[in-house]
Amino acid sequence: MQPRQQIYRLMPNTASASKRLRQTKVRQARNKATKTSMRTQVKKVLSLASEGNVEQAEVEYKLAAKRLDQAGCKGVIHKNAAGRQKSRLQRAIKAAKN
Repeated sequence: MQPRQQIYRLMPNTASASKRLRQTKVRQARNKATKTSMRTQVKKVLSLASEGNVEQAEVEYKLAAKRLDQAGCKGVIHKNAAGRQKSRLQRAIKAAKN
């Protein structure tokens, strides 16, 4: 059984445990939305760069960098992981220019 599935199968015994369960569900949904929008934006940049549409890729990169930084600050992903992703996107755009 995976950890995410365990959360919904548990029945909290105390009031504080039930509150933690509610908070976890809300945070999980928020993190999932942040991560999904971040991944979508990264994929847009990579697809535009591979097609050779450099100008549009640079415009989309700015939004992708913002999403990555937000996810890094919120702790959805590690800050270094966000920086690494941004670096890789920049390299992809630079390679598409040449």
